[in-house]
Amino acid sequence: MNRKHLISPKSQDKLFKIFAALCTGLVLLTLLVLLIDIGIKGIQRINWSFFTNLPSRHPEESGIYTALAGMVGLLFFTVIIALPIGILSGIYLQEYGKRNKLAKFIEINISNLAGVPSVIYGILGLQLFVRTAGFGNSILSGALTLALLIMPVIIVSTREAIKAVPDSLREASFGLGATKWQTVRRVVLPASFGGILTGIILSTSRAIGETAPLIVVGALAYVPFVPEGPMDQYTSLPIQIFNWTSRPQQGFVVNAAAGIIVLLLFTFILNGTAIYLRNRWYKKTAI
Repeated sequence: MNRKHLISPKSQDKLFKIFAALCTGLVLLTLLVLLIDIGIKGIQRINWSFFTNLPSRHPEESGIYTALAGMVGLLFFTVIIALPIGILSGIYLQEYGKRNKLAKFIEINISNLAGVPSVIYGILGLQLFVRTAGFGNSILSGALTLALLIMPVIIVSTREAIKAVPDSLREASFGLGATKWQTVRRVVLPASFGGILTGIILSTSRAIGETAPLIVVGALAYVPFVPEGPMDQYTSLPIQIFNWTSRPQQGFVVNAAAGIIVLLLFTFILNGTAIYLRNRWYKKTAI
């Protein structure tokens, strides 16, 4: 008997499901252990002073005020730079761009850029924005670098969401006398809004936790002031956590765990709000 037929297809399917379930369970168990360990260490440090204090060489007096303010400012400028360019690029490539070899070449490269390691974007941002443009180690340099990092994800998700809109909706709009732009603005974009928002969620969440490109473009580990404009120096919560983990004192390890909890909560709140808006939009369009 051939060895291929020793195990039936149903048994193979069952074995694969068991193997996949075991792998998933192992990953979730590891994640749960890490979260519990971080929670036990960091929850004792979270209080009002932790959010309002400046960084200090004394762990019990150190806080995340400047890091949190820098992260919010960095995320704000990243979003206002990346979202319009990314969404408009996706619309153009899908609805207006010609289907030729050049367009296919651009599509492949955009998809590849979405998987490039973040430190490469940091090196690119260092040369383009810090040195050539002369922005220095400012919030604007960090925001432009992170915008380059998340833009391919936004473009790809926008294209896929628009591509999923049935052609019948476009044809019905054209049949009623609408122009191309009217069809895109009033029919295609509302129908694809949920998918576009999903891409924005994923890209923004990635930008929040990035550390490597910010280190390369010159984000500081210690900033004793809150940045007031895009050209000010800054730090970010991931940078602050990275700095605390490199300290030998146990108190800074506790601070790092508390900072991780805050960063996770910030990410969960942001994602939860976006998912709520997306589901609400789906229900609205379904009605």
